[in-house]
Amino acid sequence: MGQRLLGKRAIVTGAASGIGRDSAVRFAQEGAKVLVVDVSESGLQETAQRIKQEGGEVAIQVADAGNEADVKAFVEHAHDTFGGVDVLFANAGISGGIPSMADITVEHFNNILRVNLLGVFMAIKEVVPTMIAQGHGSIVCTASVAGLRANAGSIAYSASKAGVISLVQTIAAQELLGTGVRINAICPGLIETGMTQPLFDYARASGKAEKLGQFAPIGRYGVPMDIANVALFLASDEGGYVHGQAIAVDGGLTSTHPFRPRPTSGPTSNPMPGFKK
Repeated sequence: MGQRLLGKRAIVTGAASGIGRDSAVRFAQEGAKVLVVDVSESGLQETAQRIKQEGGEVAIQVADAGNEADVKAFVEHAHDTFGGVDVLFANAGISGGIPSMADITVEHFNNILRVNLLGVFMAIKEVVPTMIAQGHGSIVCTASVAGLRANAGSIAYSASKAGVISLVQTIAAQELLGTGVRINAICPGLIETGMTQPLFDYARASGKAEKLGQFAPIGRYGVPMDIANVALFLASDEGGYVHGQAIAVDGGLTSTHPFRPRPTSGPTSNPMPGFKK
């Protein structure tokens, strides 16, 4: 186990799988005591088992990240179990599918915002007073490249993630000035998780697996640990001068306009003189 979060007390929401699970495991590997939160108890048990197998300290709270009473309960659980909160990774989110605007109901839109945006706000609101009182803390929120550019998610999902980015920036500028508490957002690109699994399954079943991640200049799609490692950096003191940022972790996807990958052979395979593949 490492030392980067030694003695820190962390909450990770959406921790039953994917990005949340790998982040909770990484936090524990680096010395944090971790409260894992999700609606799936079985998934949380699996996450907790991984942490315990490596000698980490973990507690579990089954909760709906978009329900105020549940949010208050899991923050209180962290206080009762660990004595406080030093790190919050507000990661829980839902995609809601990709319906067209004509098919989106107000109820559907509201539910996406409830979990993805209001849930993040409520978690922040609950931990900030304690963090300010102790003079330190790091809040990390999962946004998305869909909150930065169009065509990376549905209308409701993209709007909710853009809201997370604005929430992070506004809280950093207006509420946390000079407090010692930091807040940042991570904007994942295409990551293989439960949320994106149908896309990956379809591509593999139709013989198009090689196209997965093709629009990222780095040449591949991401895995949950790619995000977990950045979350760890932001949570740790190593990220102590990073505040109010929306950091894209997307293999370069948002650094450029969408493009068709060049062929690997033939006359147009290396159109840049002096560039070695």
